[in-house]
Amino acid sequence: MNRRGFLKTSSAAFGAVSLNSFPYHLFAGTRKQATDRIKLGPRHVELSRLAMGTGTNGGGGSSNQTKQLGVRGMADLFKAAYDQGVTFWDAADQYGTHPHLKAALGLVPREKVTILTKTHASTEAEAKADLDRFRRELGTDYLDIVLLHCMMDDDWSTRKRGAMNAIAEAREKGIVRTHGVSCHTLGALKTAAAEPWVEVDLARINPAGVAMDADPDTVLAVLRQMKRSGKGIIGMKILGAGRLRNRADEALQYSLALDCVDCFTIGSESRAEMEDLLKKIPAASVRG
Repeated sequence: MNRRGFLKTSSAAFGAVSLNSFPYHLFAGTRKQATDRIKLGPRHVELSRLAMGTGTNGGGGSSNQTKQLGVRGMADLFKAAYDQGVTFWDAADQYGTHPHLKAALGLVPREKVTILTKTHASTEAEAKADLDRFRRELGTDYLDIVLLHCMMDDDWSTRKRGAMNAIAEAREKGIVRTHGVSCHTLGALKTAAAEPWVEVDLARINPAGVAMDADPDTVLAVLRQMKRSGKGIIGMKILGAGRLRNRADEALQYSLALDCVDCFTIGSESRAEMEDLLKKIPAASVRG
């Protein structure tokens, strides 16, 4: 069986596959680096293949990263990653990580990094207020990627239309470079695939189906539909919100082999974890 056939027919069974029996030879491909330059979505926003996540488990204005690292610790971690070529930063209002990224921006040139952040705004007024506040909190004049955060309703594109219009207007003014959603149900994901406003989607994907919207086969079908329509796709929960850390090699190899995932975000909690990912990603992409 070839790699594509295995992906299409056996994804849901990965939860029962041990690390030693993982069929590496089916997933070996072109060598990929965490630092590869990717041009994402229809606006061709350039970023590194790996994003530095800030909320592996986050909510209520904090995350495991903010609690363990603090503002200076996270800024130093992001600077260390930047020095090694990882220039994509993934934040969210919900995680309370804007001050941490602002501190990191004091250490690197703003134009050399790509900042993604997320809003829970529904109305036009809420979105405009958030965009203004986010820029103040981050200390930047513009936001590279703005997502509507954690869509769960099938009709979110109707309920969030005011916010969507405000974000699109901000893009026309150069305040936002591109926009989209993160989804946490299959119905919301399908709506994102059909919605022209969505230029970028942050999608949950891993081989074991951990913390995902549906089984991997089902999610991949929707992501491929998105890809065909020109949307950019950022993977998240690559390591199952930390639950697959002991299976990182196979989880990374799976995600790197997908034809519909442009890049992905993983939240490191230390410099050692970040540097371990930088070694594991190229090794996983060609392991046979």
